Amino acid sequence: MTSDLSGDAAPDQHQASDVIGPPDGRQVPRFAGPDTFARLPRLQDTGRAAVAIAGIPFDSGVSYRPGARFGPTAVRNGSKLLRPYHPGLQTSPLHVHQVADAGDIPANPFDIAEAIATIDQAARALLDRADHLVAIGGDHTIALPLLRATAARYGPLALVHFDAHLDTWDTYFGAPYTHGTPFRRAAEEGLLALDSSAHVGIRGPLYDAADLTDDKALGFATVSTADVARGGVDQAIDRIRERVGDRPVYLSVDIDVLDPAHAPGTGTPEPGGLTTRELQLILRGLAGLNLTGADIVEVAPAYDHAELTALAAANVGYEILGLFARQAAT
Repeated sequence: MTSDLSGDAAPDQHQASDVIGPPDGRQVPRFAGPDTFARLPRLQDTGRAAVAIAGIPFDSGVSYRPGARFGPTAVRNGSKLLRPYHPGLQTSPLHVHQVADAGDIPANPFDIAEAIATIDQAARALLDRADHLVAIGGDHTIALPLLRATAARYGPLALVHFDAHLDTWDTYFGAPYTHGTPFRRAAEEGLLALDSSAHVGIRGPLYDAADLTDDKALGFATVSTADVARGGVDQAIDRIRERVGDRPVYLSVDIDVLDPAHAPGTGTPEPGGLTTRELQLILRGLAGLNLTGADIVEVAPAYDHAELTALAAANVGYEILGLFARQAAT
């Protein structure tokens, strides 16, 4: 299949005739049009969707730089350049089935427990109107309620977690719900198929060697950034696919999995990360897995330069939508 990489290629043969897509970038400039992800229609205008995209502007769980509450707006702005045809996956992520922007889920910035409950309830309501949910954060605290809502529909999930950090710590300053604890809580609540779950992109200094042993004791496998550097992208993909098998999969992407050279606008940057290209290729390599939902978190635009981080996060969202489109076509 061929495509025109220099402009808006026509959607592939799998385009559904009743799908409402974004305006044609050859007719309406991409800096104009709706302020939605990829200029998609709003969920209120489509009624239902195969995939709903929701912003969650919440960052009260951060331990270092705040500002991810402004992430959803930044990622939507960074998504305006996306075109309808994905040559790498040979699909049209915005046209194969209905994708819609569900707006933002408001959450109390002063009460983390209440915010988690609100996000959980709102995600479940969205999953009554969509088959799958892709969330744009916000800090990584939001992954816990999203996993609760997704597991309620699909059962225990194989988590593929892209991040510089493990996020399986027990508490911060005695607080059990922060952006560094969501997967410890998720494991305790039985939301995860731990023998099928993995961290990808882990690196950087830790508080103690026990951080690694405790994480391993929970049941997670790890594909570190060093593993990707030494073994290559294809080996990382093989390890993830072997680990996950045919389980229902949830993808959680902390943008700090990327090196700060590629994603400076984040709350807890760690040098030595993946390149944007490596992350794109690994995500494409997951085509065919039983994907249920996803989140993209920790974009903090106040620290960004030339929209590098927002553009990277928007393209991560596009890769994930491509995976859903491929899944729908099979």
